[in-house]
Amino acid sequence: MTVNFPNASRSFDGTRRAVRFWGYDSSMEASFFVTEDALKGLQPNMRVDEEAMLGVFDSNRDRIYAAAAKVYARGRKGSYDLERSDL
Repeated sequence: MTVNFPNASRSFDGTRRAVRFWGYDSSMEASFFVTEDALKGLQPNMRVDEEAMLGVFDSNRDRIYAAAAKVYARGRKGSYDLERSDL
């Protein structure tokens, strides 16, 4: 199972306190969520607001995509949460 991230879109999910982005395995779309705690692990002094969380995501996009690919390879699910330990 290989997942790609051709779509650079991402959004803030205030309910989940996470940044959501999408990956694709052929024509199948998968939703990924990077938790607030995971982003704070990348940048401990991060403010906990939408702008800051999206900024940390953008600054660490390659690392997050690599972690997402590893989480995805563990098995198919409806959506995938990336935690601090995944990054």
